Amino acid sequence: QQGAGCMSLHGQPPGFNDGGATSPCLVSKQLAFACIDYIAQGAVAISSSIVCIGSKPLQLWDKQVRNGHIKRITDDDIQSLVLDISGTNVSTTFLTCPPPNSKKFLGIKLPFLVMIIKNMNKFFTFEVQVLDDKNIRRRFRASNYQSTTRVKPFICTMPMRLDDGWNQIQFNLSDFTRRAYGTNYIETLRVKIHANCRIRRVYFSDRLYSEDELPPEFKLFLPVEKKH
Repeated sequence: QQGAGCMSLHGQPPGFNDGGATSPCLVSKQLAFACIDYIAQGAVAISSSIVCIGSKPLQLWDKQVRNGHIKRITDDDIQSLVLDISGTNVSTTFLTCPPPNSKKFLGIKLPFLVMIIKNMNKFFTFEVQVLDDKNIRRRFRASNYQSTTRVKPFICTMPMRLDDGWNQIQFNLSDFTRRAYGTNYIETLRVKIHANCRIRRVYFSDRLYSEDELPPEFKLFLPVEKKH
């Protein structure tokens, strides 16, 4: 079965001048799927936080909804349960982990954030907060309605472009932290996903893995059961 289009957020960030040509936005590329490292770094908490085929896909997440909805539906393309995040204003409908009033942070040291997301052809943005080796909290925000990359002391905003339908976003947090701020990535503190999109899976990994290395629950399309 055919998988999702794959959009990479590692390598040269758009708008960064590294001596070569710069890309106007994040583009879709065919790259290997990523897999969570179950044992190292204790990342099971986030790996199970959005598994839409489970009974409690949002048990670690906080929902904020205004003029929209966040609900679980069956997606026609993949015939599987997904989370549908829809809102008239991307800034007022979103999921965040951990909740904003929580005194705890994720503390995940795995450098790759992987999200299986459906492009709804509407405005969409997500944000990741990390801690670097200068003990400074930095935020990275990717949006499909922004055209240029901007780097400020505590936030880096960048454009992204998704393929039609389902996409896999692979965000190399270590690489972006180094290129944007000249510092080293230590850990991820918070993840925030805004309208408008559908979510199948959100997890972290220590590296990029081939699709053959992935357990079935980390693939977009579940394998067809063989009849005996």
